[in-house]
Amino acid sequence: MITHAPATFCILLLTAIISLLALKSKPQLIPLCAFHPYELQRRKRYYTLLSSGFVHGSVIHLFFNMMTLYFFGPSLEQTIGAASFLALYILALMLSEVRTFFQQRDNYYYSAIGASGAISAVLFASIVYFPGQSIIILPIPVPIPSPLFAVCYLLYSWYAARRGGDGINHTAHIDGAITGLLFVAITDWAAYRSLPGLFGGS
Repeated sequence: MITHAPATFCILLLTAIISLLALKSKPQLIPLCAFHPYELQRRKRYYTLLSSGFVHGSVIHLFFNMMTLYFFGPSLEQTIGAASFLALYILALMLSEVRTFFQQRDNYYYSAIGASGAISAVLFASIVYFPGQSIIILPIPVPIPSPLFAVCYLLYSWYAARRGGDGINHTAHIDGAITGLLFVAITDWAAYRSLPGLFGGS
């Protein structure tokens, strides 16, 4: 991965290090990095649009995000290039939080962490290029088609957003997915034309 997908490797490594550091020995990093719309609006903490993506609420939260990045990031990066991959990831981190900002900007108690928006963008952009790709999640012994995994990912996000209370911006999953699809549409519309059954694709 270091040589074939350096951007994915660096993001994965940096996110894992910072998140584990915050969870295990430096808990002060979490409020420092968290996306807090109330504070962002009043104290101009714009950096949290990015920094919130490098800390996570739990090891499980970190594991599932990084697992998704590991399975879908390298092939996408090799297809669109490291620069475009980084642009997608950074844009998705920020854009996936815009709707939440307007919804929660007057809520002093709301904050969120995690790379879910960017991960969702990578997942859905990858599906456009590789609709037949699969993922294996232990202990499930069979490959799960990536479109099915994506749908389950969003259904869980919808459920978790309604439940709330875990400090994770689950709404960002949906907005990240839209960002990923739009990014491909703007930068490489031909990718959509090659999808089976769409626009004459086969």
